[in-house]
Amino acid sequence: MGGAEGHEHVAGGTCPSEAMLKVAEAIREVVSMAILTELRDPRISDVTVTYVEVSADLRSAKVHVSVMGGETKQNLCLHGLQNSAGFLQQKVARRIETRYTPRLTFLLDQGVKHSIEVSRLLSQLLPAEGQPGDEPLDADENLDADDAFDADEADEAVDEDKLDE
Repeated sequence: MGGAEGHEHVAGGTCPSEAMLKVAEAIREVVSMAILTELRDPRISDVTVTYVEVSADLRSAKVHVSVMGGETKQNLCLHGLQNSAGFLQQKVARRIETRYTPRLTFLLDQGVKHSIEVSRLLSQLLPAEGQPGDEPLDADENLDADDAFDADEADEAVDEDKLDE
């Protein structure tokens, strides 16, 4: 089920109804497809709609987007999306059957950016893979034939322990 994935949220509510989750998912799908296939604004590119929050009265929806690129590109893209909000609201109105068409506002989702920053910091703090001394020992590589596990010797050692008791 599309809305059960936990990506859509209801602003101001603690437990969104399934119907509200479906509305949020429908808005996400409509806006994503329209951005991908219908918007011709050159400012709008490399955009992913991450999730949508709808208000309890369904009169407004916050569309969270992730934009690849620098801060300037992200801001330009947000302005382009906000300028296209009316067109996108028309698309949403055709898809969902509610008393009011939600007013769309676009917000930059920093989740992906934060993940990339955490990965960068971790890679600086932790030694890079492939450096000498980091390789795990291969079980077969560093053992001599004499060091290999011998089940018969282990059984004899257990038997000798029993005799000592």
